[in-house]
Amino acid sequence: MSKTRRQQAAGRRQGRKNNARLRHYKRSILMICMVLAFLGGALAVGSMRLQAKNDSYKAQEEELQAQIKEEQQRSEEIDEFEEYVKTDDYIKDTAEDKLGLVDPDEIIFKPSN
Repeated sequence: MSKTRRQQAAGRRQGRKNNARLRHYKRSILMICMVLAFLGGALAVGSMRLQAKNDSYKAQEEELQAQIKEEQQRSEEIDEFEEYVKTDDYIKDTAEDKLGLVDPDEIIFKPSN
């Protein structure tokens, strides 16, 4: 019987070792899961912040594109005016407006006050 008692005692010791290993394994798995959950949460928060920044940058880009379009139109108007300034019509219009000059065969009617 002493052999069976020894075998039983050895079996209990082996069972305790297995239980201790199992608890250690469960704790390790739990810690790994907690770390992964924390990293997932941090990633989600970072992703939301980046999405908000991206949205604001897109809005800013659209605003700048609109400003570029306006400035291009203004530049075209300036180019057209520059071409008009080089013509004789501009010189004539300016002389009539600022100096009051008229063509020799023109008749000017002034309103009576």
